Amino acid sequence: MALSEPYVPPVRIARRSRLRGLFGGGTDGNEQLTAATAVILLVLFAVLGITIIRIGQLLWLHLFLGVLLVGPVALKLASTGYRFTRYYTNNRAYRRKGPPQPLLRILGPAVILTTVAVFFTGLLLLLIGPNASGTLRLAHKLSFFLWLAAMGVHVLGHLLELPTALRAVSRGEGRTRRTRSLPGARGRALALAVSLVAGLVLALLFLPDVHSWTSSGLHSYHQIYEH
Repeated sequence: MALSEPYVPPVRIARRSRLRGLFGGGTDGNEQLTAATAVILLVLFAVLGITIIRIGQLLWLHLFLGVLLVGPVALKLASTGYRFTRYYTNNRAYRRKGPPQPLLRILGPAVILTTVAVFFTGLLLLLIGPNASGTLRLAHKLSFFLWLAAMGVHVLGHLLELPTALRAVSRGEGRTRRTRSLPGARGRALALAVSLVAGLVLALLFLPDVHSWTSSGLHSYHQIYEH
């Protein structure tokens, strides 16, 4: 006589389904979230680069975007940090997926450190205002150029795999399967939305500091990138 499966209440099934919709996806879900965040960052960084070229006219946008980016950057660091942690704590799925390419693996700490440095010094400059010290200005300038070099290699190293990661291609059972219904899609979309909203709220809170630079600190800020 075959044993019957244990009864699971419908409420528990619904709860599991909701949790799976928010947190499911495993390694493929993590890869998709990282890739989606990377695309958003690439677009915003491109706009930020334009503001540096025309800093005289777009100073306000440069400062505003610099703060807004904190949200998506934090999400990117969280998603990659989660993969790093799971891999080095010997999670079977992440060990099976493997580490990044050797060069990108070595470059990873430099990308993280320079990212933290450029945003930290930038926020400090914004808070202190146009009277910020020359040392802080130099630190922001140097960290920016170091970040630009590390990020350039990082982006080029991951560029070709972005389309596959965004489509959430899963490999299993000896064949490639596109997972249109990859679990956790709602959670990943929510994480992206929250990161952007959080960055926007933070940027709005910093508006008085942005105004202090745009009203009296144009020449002073201009020196950060020109001297």
